[in-house]
Amino acid sequence: MSARTPAPTGSQADHRSGFACFVGRPNAGKSTLTNALVGQKVAITSNRPQTTRHSVRGIVHRPEAQLVLVDTPGLHKPRTLLGERLNDVVRTTWAEVDVIGFCLPADQKTGPGDTFIARELAGIKKTPKVAIVTKTDLVDAKQLAAQLIAVDKLGRDLGIEWAEIVPVSAVDGTQVQLLADLLVPMLPEGPALYPEGDLTDEPELVMVAELIREAALEGVRDELPHSIAVVVEEMIPREGRPADKPLLDIHANLFIERPSQKGIIIGPKGARLKEVGTKSRHQIEALLGTPVFLDLHVKVAKDWQRDPKQLRRLGF
Repeated sequence: MSARTPAPTGSQADHRSGFACFVGRPNAGKSTLTNALVGQKVAITSNRPQTTRHSVRGIVHRPEAQLVLVDTPGLHKPRTLLGERLNDVVRTTWAEVDVIGFCLPADQKTGPGDTFIARELAGIKKTPKVAIVTKTDLVDAKQLAAQLIAVDKLGRDLGIEWAEIVPVSAVDGTQVQLLADLLVPMLPEGPALYPEGDLTDEPELVMVAELIREAALEGVRDELPHSIAVVVEEMIPREGRPADKPLLDIHANLFIERPSQKGIIIGPKGARLKEVGTKSRHQIEALLGTPVFLDLHVKVAKDWQRDPKQLRRLGF
């Protein structure tokens, strides 16, 4: 995978560094797990499937290792050109990482979607694969045991030898560090790939857009399909501000597919868009460490998920 020039470190003896990716059905807990391992929010989360659209890299620093996590979109049967492109991102990522973590939620029985992914994983022979049973906080011991047995059987049925089967809860932290302990020995020996302190290599512009999109998705439930794209047009420091009172002006557009969706995003008298702005502004200020003025506009980009030109313009 592409990486920065190795950061200078002290003794390289026994130091390991490399890439791991989490794959699984949409909404299997991949982004939440990435954030829990990194210790800070680097991937957006939502209780709706297909939230992730970029391969977010989260970086876990340890004295003896650097684990770079690539969070991929959920692999699914695509219904749009966007869906096909998201699946291509997943497959490209699998081919380039040192270890693959297959996330299966503890509270949902393994089904056709899991088999579809496992069958593809079975074709990748050399890369070690770890089965990660997520969301263990949602089930009792009996349900968890049944899921662990089902996951083991899924591997055996398709000829996958799991390097490990690990139950975790990213929400309460159960076995999250153990998972990192198990992934590290599967990485190749080598120096750190990123400087100490870096938690992601995503550009700030992309992360700001993702935080706005996360806030826009929250609470719309089934009213709005995943047809929101956010483009940050500019981020510029406000001129004439004193050095001790900076302000960053951020202008962003939220694109939806149909005029009828505009009212859902904006809400009565603009209340919902204002709420999206307030929530995402707090998150952006925490990310960038500076006060922000956020200017949001909602625009219609007709059927953008199916239009190659629009997809390119919106960064897909």
